[in-house]
Amino acid sequence: MSQSVVELKQISKSFTDGLQLHQVLDQISLTIEQGETVALTGPSGSGKSTLLNLIGGFEHYDTGELRLNNVATSSWQDQQWSQYRRSQLGVIFQQFNLLSPLTVANNIQFQLSLNQHKWNDWCDYLSDKLGLKELLNRHIDTLSGGQQQRVAIARALAHKPSLILADEPTGNLDFEAGQEVMQLLCSLAADANSSILMVTHSEECANFMSRRWHLRRGHIHE
Repeated sequence: MSQSVVELKQISKSFTDGLQLHQVLDQISLTIEQGETVALTGPSGSGKSTLLNLIGGFEHYDTGELRLNNVATSSWQDQQWSQYRRSQLGVIFQQFNLLSPLTVANNIQFQLSLNQHKWNDWCDYLSDKLGLKELLNRHIDTLSGGQQQRVAIARALAHKPSLILADEPTGNLDFEAGQEVMQLLCSLAADANSSILMVTHSEECANFMSRRWHLRRGHIHE
């Protein structure tokens, strides 16, 4: 029996702009099972990144219920959110957000070190599959965009998280590099049994996911 990695029940979120209230998410309910991959599409400003931020605990919702790995998060404080992000969450950003003073190997190992874990066979496997074995001692700022995004994928997967949140992961790559990165991301996430929720404007990238949600005017349509 599969386990729910993410479950949202009647989640709403609004922002105030001066005197005007903007309802970004309006009573959204959705579930992501272990190992599922989901593309989240929608117009700019529709709340896609907000939804990712709520699931990662970077922002807080107004009303509703959020369960992660079948655990209610309503009473979580910063400590519980930090523990969840360290052990169960991988994040891939459009801007890569790598640690430029560090080498490739140290960037990949960063999340592991937060969990008091060391480099292991899985890291070797990731480095091999992502074509990073010869680059492990290189510094981040000497790499191409495509290489940096591969490092970001390795870092996000190093601790085999239950969920990967990806925000436009190929947005800074050309088409060919983007397609290659998506193939690698999906293949390695499957190896780790990690679920993916990915924000994208790209039809080609969305097609790599097993499901697609479209966010518009505060509502999700599948």
